[in-house]
Parts: sequence; C-alpha cells; structure tokens
Amino acid sequence: MQTNPFGGFIEDLTVDEIKSGLEAGTVVLVDVREPDEIAAESIPGAVNVPLSTFNVAALPDAGDKMLVFSCRSGQRSQKAAAAAQAAGRDLHRHMAGGILAWKAAGFDTDKR
Repeated sequence: MQTNPFGGFIEDLTVDEIKSGLEAGTVVLVDVREPDEIAAESIPGAVNVPLSTFNVAALPDAGDKMLVFSCRSGQRSQKAAAAAQAAGRDLHRHMAGGILAWKAAGFDTDKR
C-alpha cells in the first residue's frame, strides 16, 4: 500500500486481478467516470458512482466482497478512494490504469 496523492492510502490492483475477481464474484467494481463515459463504454459488471456527484452513501454494499474503484486512467479512482477514506470508510483499492489498461490487456468492454 502506498500514500494516495489525494489523501489517505491506496492499493493498486492490476486489471488481471480485477478480471479474476469479477469472474469469481469476489470483487465489486465501482466505476467513478461520468454517465456519458459509461454510456459509450464500460467494464462488464461495473457499478457507476460518478466522481462529480460522489457520495459514500451511494456506494453499493459489497458485503464480504472487495470494493475496488476504477475510472479512465487511474486518477479519479484514487480521488474516490481518498474521499471514501475522508468519510470514514476503509476503501483503499483501485484498478491501476483504469479502463485504458483494461482495454490494453485485451479484455472485453460493453460498448453502446
């Protein structure tokens, strides 16, 4: 774990780790991109909670699963983790590289 440039701590997870977690049902992926970005393309199974209107109360209940933030390139997801930590939630994981890294790895996206 490393210091998050936006406050708190952050744990970088790879797209391979996230893909495996989504397939195994052990990860809840929260995409903090804006609705227009989601409308164009998204990672299958990701839940959208836009950073522009970010509210910790709007985050899904991950239960015993690992909640991980994602975005386009990995910057906004770190901001979301910092905001969640500032609100008292122990949420510190994000998908390094965002959807750009996901696509670079050759993983499928939902395109509309």
